[in-house]
Amino acid sequence: MKKALLFLILISNFFFGQMPDISSVWLNNSKPYWGTIGNNKESIKLKVNISEQNIKNDQEYFVSGYSLVDQVYAKFEGKFTITKYKDNKKSGTVYGNYELAEENKGKHSGLFKGKFIYTFKWNRTTEKIEGQYIEFIGDWKSYDGTLDFKTRIKNQ
Repeated sequence: MKKALLFLILISNFFFGQMPDISSVWLNNSKPYWGTIGNNKESIKLKVNISEQNIKNDQEYFVSGYSLVDQVYAKFEGKFTITKYKDNKKSGTVYGNYELAEENKGKHSGLFKGKFIYTFKWNRTTEKIEGQYIEFIGDWKSYDGTLDFKTRIKNQ
């Protein structure tokens, strides 16, 4: 009896605890994210070209793309990890952490690290997401440790 009950609990966790694959969200409809970096609020652009849900951890997404700051272009790879999800009948909010490592091309290459928030509205009639808003708030640190900037990046 205990084995059967444990089996039913495990099965229900598997079916009801599974995070849906939202990897397409991070692609931002093939548009770049825009924001600022540093004290002078210099313009930064991030473009996610590839986004895949981790099959071993459905709360984690592997991403790759590029960053562009003042004509300095760098490819990056990294991950977004969901830490919390709040759901209302008409909207939802997803919280998490991100880490993006740029390819090492010298002094202006580094690591983006911080938190994200993804909010959206759910249209029950069309059963589609509307009004998406994604914001990444964190830091960028150069690999050599000489540069350290605050970043704030969001979808348009």
